[in-house]
Amino acid sequence: MKNGNSTSESETEFEQDCVMPVRSSKPIRARSLIRNNLEKSSSNIEQQQLLQSRMPNIKVFSGSSHPDLASRIVDRLGIDLGKVVTKKFSNLETCVEIGESVRGEDVYIVQSGSGEINDNLMEMLIMINACKIASASRVTAVIPCFPYARQDKKDKVGQSRAPISAKLVANMLSVAGADHIITMDLHASQIQGFFDIPVDNLYAEPAVLKWIRENIAEWRNSIIVSPDAGGAKRVTSIADRLNVEFALIHKERKKANEVASMVLVGDVKDRVAILVDDMADTCGTIVHAADKLVEAGATKVYAILTHGIFSGPAISRINNACFEAVVVTNTIPQDGHMKDCPKIQCIDVSMMFAEAVRRTHNGESVSYLFSNVPY
Repeated sequence: MKNGNSTSESETEFEQDCVMPVRSSKPIRARSLIRNNLEKSSSNIEQQQLLQSRMPNIKVFSGSSHPDLASRIVDRLGIDLGKVVTKKFSNLETCVEIGESVRGEDVYIVQSGSGEINDNLMEMLIMINACKIASASRVTAVIPCFPYARQDKKDKVGQSRAPISAKLVANMLSVAGADHIITMDLHASQIQGFFDIPVDNLYAEPAVLKWIRENIAEWRNSIIVSPDAGGAKRVTSIADRLNVEFALIHKERKKANEVASMVLVGDVKDRVAILVDDMADTCGTIVHAADKLVEAGATKVYAILTHGIFSGPAISRINNACFEAVVVTNTIPQDGHMKDCPKIQCIDVSMMFAEAVRRTHNGESVSYLFSNVPY
């Protein structure tokens, strides 16, 4: 009888434990049952939603180098730009004040390597460090045009003391506290290896292909030309996707920003020549290349450049050159250049950076952007 009573009592206790709602004589047992039932009933989709809800909120701040691009990025994301005040003291030291809390936030700082490059670089480093020591969970530097990217190796004969400044900039960004870098069309892809943190190097190629198809009527009779041997990989990729031929120009430099001689490799006669390069500074190279292409029989010459730096005599050279159009992206502000030179046209790539930020924030792959333009 005792055994029977103990069995019935235990069964009664078990039934009482399973009774809902939670108010029971043993709330700990009831909570564990609820938790077990929820875990069994939850699907993979619900678990993913739970993980996403745990992700920190996103904050996007703009440096002073390119506020227009930052505004376009946040408009695309449907959020507001973060509050930040940048100023200089009387001795020209840079001061940055982050105007809102970033504790536990996923922070993105948009700053391009243009204008007063050294001041803008220092401003970006200070902003990264300010967010990091204010307990931001992750700080991503969005650098549309990477500064000092052309100083990526020792390539001058007899000058073993030449600096590798791109590596120095990479070290500075890491030490400041950057956890991730998003940039576009690095001058040399090996710069990604200078970092010990993830680097997403986006490509302007999808936007360039879209512009060519929409704005050059004779693009099927075109030839893609690289103004130097280093850009051969870039032009062959574009030529393959357009199903047209490519050519390249071999150049020799006596010193920086001056081209000594050029040799065209390829047949451009009676074709539309499209010069493609990652950047143009003083534009001496592309202007000489355009003259060479016209001499070789090209009917029209276009130039498409990712980063239009246009320093020194660049604008006057373009105005006097034989280009139909010089097309650049807005990784660097171009409003002033477009006013001074009607041949300059601009491709907006803010949607590519916005999508890269969104995908990074949500833990998604960004490889889709390497061959597609997000609409």
